[in-house]
Amino acid sequence: MSFEVERAKPGETDGFWTRYDRDWRTELWHFRVVWHEQLHDIVARDDDRIVGALRLRIAASLGGVEALFVLPECRRAGIGRLLVAHAEEIANYYNCHKMTAEVFHARPAQRFFESCGYKLDAVLPQHTFKLDVAVLRKFLL
Repeated sequence: MSFEVERAKPGETDGFWTRYDRDWRTELWHFRVVWHEQLHDIVARDDDRIVGALRLRIAASLGGVEALFVLPECRRAGIGRLLVAHAEEIANYYNCHKMTAEVFHARPAQRFFESCGYKLDAVLPQHTFKLDVAVLRKFLL
């Protein structure tokens, strides 16, 4: 056999990863993994205008806040808390036992999530931007 290694074109490996997703996860975790991954976008509206949004990723029995943003002029009105609470309700519905969020360490976003009941799990050093990442978690069940 002769192999060539090259960079794939965008989307070229989608079929490969779809076909072998359970296999690579099974080898990684040493048991047959059933991995149901979902994305949920949650929005807060003022009339028809979106003023805040949260992207929730659910994989296996874990929920993760991928992104949360509230327009600056609409902050400090409880919108972020409502979005997080709604995401936790969705995660609970799908039997997630834990929610996570990754934010920059010792910054306002970390304080926000801590005020929502999240606890610091780890601080990961990031050398690219010299800003450490705080991994926060909240147990739901």
